Amino acid sequence: MDYRPFIYGGLASMTAEFGTFPIDTTKTRLQLQGQVIDAKQKEIRYRGMLHAFVRIAREDGIKALYNGVAPALLRQATYGSLKLGFYHALKRRLVKNPKDETLYYNVIAGVVAGAVSSAICNPTDLLKIRMQAEYQSVVNVRRKGMLQSFASIFKEEGIRGLYRGVGPTAQRAAVIAGVELPVYDWCKKKILDLKIMGDNPYTHFCASGIAGLAGAIASNPIDVVRTRMMNQRNLKGNTGSAAVIYTSAAHCLLTTLRSEGFFALYRGFVPQFLRLFPWNVIFFMSYEQYKKYGNEVLS
Repeated sequence: MDYRPFIYGGLASMTAEFGTFPIDTTKTRLQLQGQVIDAKQKEIRYRGMLHAFVRIAREDGIKALYNGVAPALLRQATYGSLKLGFYHALKRRLVKNPKDETLYYNVIAGVVAGAVSSAICNPTDLLKIRMQAEYQSVVNVRRKGMLQSFASIFKEEGIRGLYRGVGPTAQRAAVIAGVELPVYDWCKKKILDLKIMGDNPYTHFCASGIAGLAGAIASNPIDVVRTRMMNQRNLKGNTGSAAVIYTSAAHCLLTTLRSEGFFALYRGFVPQFLRLFPWNVIFFMSYEQYKKYGNEVLS
């Protein structure tokens, strides 16, 4: 197995994550607000992405926009490496010659790579969302170190707590990887085959931008469910009963539809797209450059 895609994928993922993380924080806050059955998140605090960005920075400080960046980078170092590595390895298993690749086989490789990689790395994603969701006025997990925060969640909620939302997380990653990676490869191949542009940053930019749009449209409903599932706590109240709002991803989806309507599933779409677009552009362009220079050094 070629190990280089694992290395380039991890480096490119971390580069893209750090560059777009504040947008992801606004997306998370927008997706969590307006939950009719959750008193803590019932209030509509933000009118949109820009308003959320300004209000978070004003009330919680600029640093709050990077709450959870440590587990996010850890996630990308692991998830990004595994996703790209598995994707390219699976493609070669399905089709030996790169020239014979088809969109169908690439989608299969992307879905499998995304689902498996995200499931493995779920605890880092959960901690990132918990840290992004907290407000300055709340004594919360971000005041601890990352390892302390992991330990606290494990102590209070157990191993199941660390893997809360793993179902929608894997589904979301399967959709995103199954859309973005094949769409990028397909668009790049078409641009090169039609001789519109050569294999250069302009081609990489166009292909990655289209991949980001496709990924945002396909994944936003799953992302809303995943965010809400991960943010809830499974803690014992005074009565000894577990205070769980959503019992499963399907329950969360149906409850959101009934109480808030269909468009609640596209809450946070603007920051989702505005994050995925630059994220994909930075990721794929970084990946191509890491691959180019890495192959020169290693060859």
